This record gives sequence, C-alpha cells and structure tokens, in this order.
Amino acid sequence: MLLFVAAKRRHEGCLHTKPRADQHFFVESEIMSFGFLKHLFGYRRTGLGVVMAAIVGSVAGGVQADDKVTIGTSWYAQAEHGGFYQAKATGIYKKYGLDVNIKMGGPQVNGLQLLVAGQYDFTMGYPIRNINAVKEGLPVVTVAATFQKDPQGLIVHPQVASLEDVKGHTVLISTSARTTYWPWLKAEYGFTDDQAKPYTFSLGPFLADKELVQQAYISSEPFAAEKGGVKPNIFLFADHGYPPYAATLETRRDLVEEKPDVVRRFVQATLEGWKSYLQDPQAGNALIKKDNPQMTDEQLAFGIEKLKEFGIVTGGDAGEKGIGYMSDERWKKTFDFMVEAGLVGADVDYHKAYTLEFLPQTPVLP
Repeated sequence: MLLFVAAKRRHEGCLHTKPRADQHFFVESEIMSFGFLKHLFGYRRTGLGVVMAAIVGSVAGGVQADDKVTIGTSWYAQAEHGGFYQAKATGIYKKYGLDVNIKMGGPQVNGLQLLVAGQYDFTMGYPIRNINAVKEGLPVVTVAATFQKDPQGLIVHPQVASLEDVKGHTVLISTSARTTYWPWLKAEYGFTDDQAKPYTFSLGPFLADKELVQQAYISSEPFAAEKGGVKPNIFLFADHGYPPYAATLETRRDLVEEKPDVVRRFVQATLEGWKSYLQDPQAGNALIKKDNPQMTDEQLAFGIEKLKEFGIVTGGDAGEKGIGYMSDERWKKTFDFMVEAGLVGADVDYHKAYTLEFLPQTPVLP
C-alpha cells in the first residue's frame, strides 16, 4: 500500500500563534505538487484500487458505529477553526452519527496531498486552489464555504486612510500572493510589481517603518501589531470586491459519490458547529487550546471578535441563506477573475470544482 506521510512539525522557533497571513493560500509546496498528486491519484486507481480513509459504518453487537471522518485544517488550532472544534466538543458531530478526528495543519503539512491520498476526508480549501486542482484533473470538490469572505487583506499605519492610498507604498507580500490577490490589486487599484517586496512573516519591518504596508490575516497580524504598539488600519480585500470564498469544505469525488449521506451530515454538523461557536465558544476554545497549548485566551477572543466584526462567517449571503452558503454566481466571479488575470485558461470547466448539492435544505441561519 502506498503510504503518504506529511510531517507535522514546526519550523525552528515557530510558535503556533505566529503571524500566518499566507496559510490559506495552499502553501507553496501544494502549488508545485499538482503533478505529484496526479501521479499519486493514478497510482491509487491502478492495481491497488482506490485507497480511502475509512468512513465505514461498522456493526458491532447490533449497534451501528459512528462514521469516522478526518478533517484537516489549514494551520495550528485557532479561532478560524472554531466551528470544527465546537461541533466536536459539544457533541454536534456525535448527534449526526460522526466520529470526527481534527488534524491540525502547519508549515510542513500539505492538506491537498493528504486529501487526495485518502488520509483526510475533508480539508479546508480555497476556490482558487480548487479550480487549479480541477484544471490538473484532481478528483476534489468543494461542498460548502464556511467563510463568506476571505480574511486576507492589508494592514497599514494609521495615516494611510484607504486602499487607494496604498498605491506608491512598498507592500510586503508572500510568493503565493502573486497568483491570488496581487493580480486583483493590480487590475482594480493600479498596484505595480515594483511595489511588491517579499514578506518574511515577521512584523519587525512593518513596526519599524511607518511607510510600509503588508499582507495580513485579519485575526492574526493586526493582533501582533497591536502588541507591538501599532494599531493598524485593516483593508479586507473581500470588502473591496475580491470574489473568492475561503475556508471551504473540500473533499474527494469518490466520497461524494459513494458516501453522500456522510458528506451531507458532516456539512450540516460543521455549519451548526460554527453557529454554536459564535454564540458561546467556551467548549470549542478548550479543545483548541488542548490541540495547540500555545494559543491564548486573548488571541482567541481577538480572532472571534474579528470574525464577527468583518462578517467572515455570517456576512454576505449567509445572513439570509445560511452559514456555509455558496452560489453559482460567486464561483463564476472567481473564475472570471482568474481568467482575466491569466491564472487559468477559459476552457477549464470550473463547475467541477464545487457542488451545491450538500448545502442544508433548511439553512443554518446565524
């Protein structure tokens, strides 16, 4: 049997609460590994058959066991994963007959590879990655979007009043930004490539230079900046028209086809977990801190505050159509942006990247 192992270890000196504005942008190794994944999937489909993570209802003593499901998150446990931890801690998953194992992400964890290899059943995805995966023929599909808004943006010093005012400033960005939001900033706000400099995931340069601008995840870098004595202005890309959803629930097509009831129950329970977490996060936070002992109550409270303030989970269509909602129109906007930016060809069938089949018939309203 082919065993795929992704080490889950820290970088030397890397705290589990470190700034992580790049975490949901499919770590660079994921971008470069599409060819490997295609090879891996082909291997799994020949000779050995399809290797799946065990989502099997077993019967013991006349009692059917809960279906086992593994979800891989995008980073070390934190408020942005609260819905999963809340659903587990409060028994929501159990109520839906699910035995859920939450696996933390991190700088050395390639969630897409683990999903395709069958070691994860779900992972936290991102529409741009999802569409690129379809382009490469990978058997993955998105079934819900827990974040209506991408939490990615820029932080600036207080004298910079608008996103338009950033033009002309040096902007610190990650490598993956050049294939996600940077082309959008160039097209919509006239940013230029000579503005962009590498972001090293240290806030030191930003704190020391009032003219610098840098990328940020709204619940992380702003918190660290305030601890460093700067209360930054935050420009959330989603509030300025950037189209992708974020923190999507991504799974494999074989699971959708062979175990649709498991997928449906997992989506329902996870969305109920998010509703519960935003109402009273105590149980979920306890489990988050158990997985990630370096996470603090203060950081968790800040993260939840920003999720609410910016409507990351409950904003947009979620207010009327329910947490996790997705629409064909929104996916088309994301695809159209990718085509216009030269990130993908117009001949890609982006509809294969998602399905609306598993959204709750009765919306989980905030």
